[in-house]
Amino acid sequence: MSYSHGYGLPMLSFEVDTEIAGSPEDVWAVLTDSAHIADRDSGIVSLEGTLGLGQTVRLVNEVDPKRTFKLTVTTYDAPHTMIWSGGMPLGLFRGARTFTLGAVPAGTTFSMREEFSGPMLALIRRSLPDLQPSFEQFAAGLSAEVERRGTPTREPGA
Repeated sequence: MSYSHGYGLPMLSFEVDTEIAGSPEDVWAVLTDSAHIADRDSGIVSLEGTLGLGQTVRLVNEVDPKRTFKLTVTTYDAPHTMIWSGGMPLGLFRGARTFTLGAVPAGTTFSMREEFSGPMLALIRRSLPDLQPSFEQFAAGLSAEVERRGTPTREPGA
């Protein structure tokens, strides 16, 4: 967790980075399988909707299962980057979760970062739970599912 002031406004962020033994395409296939994301150890209770550019999804997570987050997929660049964004009108409070994949010889680097920002963050921050454990759970669950599906690791130079 990181709390800082960017451009004069407070910002709170959570991040996880890991390597996964599978190609970016294989990791992307599991990452964007919205119909089964709650079936694996992802920290997500439910995700309704289709993950695609401009699509709206409704997310319920284990950290706050009584709350549904309405998010818009604002970036969808398969198999590299996806961003889910949501927040309050007029940018008073905004959250953006960025998923980034990159090819490495052993498979894929996976990064997930969520940034909260806006003038209301100073007030809302106290009510936000620590998302770091759920980020680590999501990354571990994604890795385990890629391995469970038996996706082959990309060979160097392939």
